[in-house]
Amino acid sequence: MEGRRSTVRSRELGLALRRATEAAGYSGKVLAEKLGFTESKLTRMFRGTRGVFEVDVAAILAVCGIKGPARDNLLKLTGEAGKPGWWQDCDDRLPVEILTLSDYEDSAISITCFETSFIPGLLQTAEYTRDLLRSARAIPEDELSERVLVRQRRKDLLNRKAHPQFNFFIDEYVIRRHGPGRDIMRDQLHELLRLSVRSGIAIRVISDSAGFHAARRPFHLMEFTELHPVVFIENETSALFLERKQTTDAYRTTARSLAGIALNVGESRKLIADQAVTLSGGTREHDGLGLAEEFLQ
Repeated sequence: MEGRRSTVRSRELGLALRRATEAAGYSGKVLAEKLGFTESKLTRMFRGTRGVFEVDVAAILAVCGIKGPARDNLLKLTGEAGKPGWWQDCDDRLPVEILTLSDYEDSAISITCFETSFIPGLLQTAEYTRDLLRSARAIPEDELSERVLVRQRRKDLLNRKAHPQFNFFIDEYVIRRHGPGRDIMRDQLHELLRLSVRSGIAIRVISDSAGFHAARRPFHLMEFTELHPVVFIENETSALFLERKQTTDAYRTTARSLAGIALNVGESRKLIADQAVTLSGGTREHDGLGLAEEFLQ
């Protein structure tokens, strides 16, 4: 247990315990003495660098006077902090940026994505992802299948009962381009329509008529219960995780600006459905169950 790698959830728990300790007026040394812990054990718990036991967390909360829903939430987080994520099974085969992103996404309470050229990764079908990654010459062919699988595993987050609040902002160009071909793009648009009616998933299109706006490049803004927000920026061969408050505040302001100019959810759904029908030749032919036309009625 001593050497367990920290996760976003374990760091969130540690931060919450440290704040509870400070709010109760205790130093780490005094609290450790009251609980019969070593000071180093408590420090590791605060840093999220070791596994924690519910009984230890409950003892800290009792001494600090944390009760009711706040106590229940932290005990629940204790159980979740110790569960390995699916990405930990792949940590020797995938870039560390993907593993870190998956860890952050799994712990976020809100995720806001903005895309200018492609469907956001969390919304992509496997076929769309495969065609997109194949076009990226920087990805070796022998890694392609696993990269597609990993992106689909990330997408499982959308199906989780208590998933984050998702806000996707997509430039109209992304919806109208034929990038992977008409059939794959039509199926991808159908997937957007299916996801767009789910609770907690807002897919909004920024119409070309909106003109220039606050966002210049794609970004992935993740917000948490205890931790400060994190912005993920992906480049061709690398990625950045931005955590400075001034930086993340700027991206939060940008996200609010996008919310003010984007089509609303219903208007966005109609635009997506219109384009899906167009890709089907303007008829229900090759349109499966006619999903796109259902959204036009």
